[in-house]
Amino acid sequence: MPRKIKHTSQNKSQEQQKNSPPATKKTSSYSAEDIYVLEGLEPVRKRPGMYIGSTGVEGLHHLIWEVVDNSIDEAMAGFARNIAVELLAGNKVAITDDGRGIPVEMHKQTKKSALETVLTTLHAGGKFGGESYKVAGGLHGVGVSVVNALSEWLRVEVCRDEGLYVQEYKRGVPSGKVKKIGACKQTGTKVSFLPDASVFSSLEFGDKKILDHLRQQAYLTKGVQINFADRRGKVPIFHSFYFEGGLLSFVKYLGRSEKQLQEEVFYVNKDYESINVEVAFLYIDDLEVKELSFANNIYTPDGGMHLTGFKSAMTRSLNNYARSENYLKEKEENLTSDDTREGLIAIVSVKLREPQFEGQTKARLGNPEARTAVESVVGEALKEFLEKKPNEARKVIEKVLLAAKARRAAKAAKDTVLRKGAFDGLTLPGKLADCSSRDPAESELFIVEGDSAGGSAKGGRDRRIQAILPLRGKILNVEKARLDKMLSNQEIRSLVVAIGTAIADEFDLSKIRYHKIVIMTDADVDGAHIRTLLLTLFYRYFREIVEAGYIYIAQPPLYRIQSGKDVRYVYTEAEKDKVVAEIQKARGEKSVKGKIKLEKEEGETKDGEEVQETGLRGVNLQRYKGLGEMNPDQLWETTMNPENRLLKQVMVEDAEEADRLFDVLMGDDVLPRKKFIELHALNVKNLDV
Repeated sequence: MPRKIKHTSQNKSQEQQKNSPPATKKTSSYSAEDIYVLEGLEPVRKRPGMYIGSTGVEGLHHLIWEVVDNSIDEAMAGFARNIAVELLAGNKVAITDDGRGIPVEMHKQTKKSALETVLTTLHAGGKFGGESYKVAGGLHGVGVSVVNALSEWLRVEVCRDEGLYVQEYKRGVPSGKVKKIGACKQTGTKVSFLPDASVFSSLEFGDKKILDHLRQQAYLTKGVQINFADRRGKVPIFHSFYFEGGLLSFVKYLGRSEKQLQEEVFYVNKDYESINVEVAFLYIDDLEVKELSFANNIYTPDGGMHLTGFKSAMTRSLNNYARSENYLKEKEENLTSDDTREGLIAIVSVKLREPQFEGQTKARLGNPEARTAVESVVGEALKEFLEKKPNEARKVIEKVLLAAKARRAAKAAKDTVLRKGAFDGLTLPGKLADCSSRDPAESELFIVEGDSAGGSAKGGRDRRIQAILPLRGKILNVEKARLDKMLSNQEIRSLVVAIGTAIADEFDLSKIRYHKIVIMTDADVDGAHIRTLLLTLFYRYFREIVEAGYIYIAQPPLYRIQSGKDVRYVYTEAEKDKVVAEIQKARGEKSVKGKIKLEKEEGETKDGEEVQETGLRGVNLQRYKGLGEMNPDQLWETTMNPENRLLKQVMVEDAEEADRLFDVLMGDDVLPRKKFIELHALNVKNLDV
């Protein structure tokens, strides 16, 4: 059952306050001695999250991005053609390029080798002035010095001026001076490092994360070959990326599994007043918009001036063409930006001298000149594209006109539904067992499958902070339904009202009633399907809730294992085997062929029930097939108690890939779904869990 929450008053009576002695005034010093100056790379090791975002998986991989960014900058400057990234045994990484090589001569200001200056000084490099780099990437601008600071060991090798130079470091401190150890005909830089285990929560690099990043950079830097090698296993794994087409190839890759409406992709690559603008787009038979924007190869998820310029150019150019060719009559309203971008896959990339990013995460480009450049380049190129390719123009215009017609029809249908009271006056649904707290920050909503599980959850919850909303059966697949049809679905309406944000044009994240929305379904195929339907709903219509990190998936236990008075709950098959082995060892029993009866909650063994092969006798093993099988105490203790439970937070790290998977798995087209299942069938585990 939920823990009892004690409330202790901290307000003294007026009489107590009168008789109380005056509070003692704290006298903490604040003088020049209290001002700390962190020298060299000390600030990085003191506060690593300030420089790489986190010390988790994202921060670990950011070390690779920082070194690769330097190589990409050499490529954008026209000096590097090949970049190699290697994962080595012992969690080491090596990154090599054939650029100019980091300078090694004495630096006048620091009185140290330029190489050592770059490796040990924040904001030191060729990108802060001069003409070495006209365009440079790198998200935080602190570069390889941060990698050095957060590495247990780092070695840099430079081929330059026909010599091979080497220097090694330990946690940012040089082990010796830069040494020339041989001759070298080519030029380039190789950085090898071992992340510091005392800084990062894990040193496990992920192939997919690295490959996705390198593939993206190869598309954005056309003509550069990026090789990847994972040498951690007995058999090395190799990948190579080279795209002469740049964004043209990137758009084709993103639309590879879609029904494309254009035979020819729109593409332009042109300079406008010292800003390079590269844009590609393609229309597909879909309702979603897929737009990626970059500034100096840095992904800008929140867009910015360059994306605004693209949208303006698209809307103006397509309206002008539609009117000039009589697709739009004189009294018809103009196409909106949403009309012109429905079913669009577009990539906008700009390269400029001084990018200005907004916000702490630098997710938005703020340069006004970027808007002007993109709007001008795309407007001129799109006008020419439409005039010279009438067949392509017709397909594009037909698509956007259909989008405009559907928008007007959907708006009318939605208004009709709302006028009829789709949300029943915004009253909370009767089946919602709400919590007493009105503070969203501490409130939790558990979405459960069916009345049986709902009853157990209501009986076992902490009523102060935990609300329960049982759903009947499977909700509507919103991937295949218009908004008006979705709003007529009772289960979805109940969920929308319970969450409190409203939906579509009326959506307001600030009105959310719970900061933890937990999907708690049975551990079987039906439960997984319901979970997928709910995730589709949240991803398509409540994306901001997902991005805010408010969506979670509960992890109920698979087994209850009891040996005498010892009761344990386990969540995986591997954990079950481990617990059984521990019990066996504790009891001092040898491995004996035997069977453990799979028992029901009441302790009665059902004839013909599934049995588990083990080396023990006298152990009760209960396999949970549904949450309704658990009594309230068990459900609280294993799945709802904040001190014991396991929750998976739903995050959208790769929005483009997530969007594609939702299309494949939940869309109308059967063939892509069939191919996906065939490709991944052999990797499926616990299909009935």
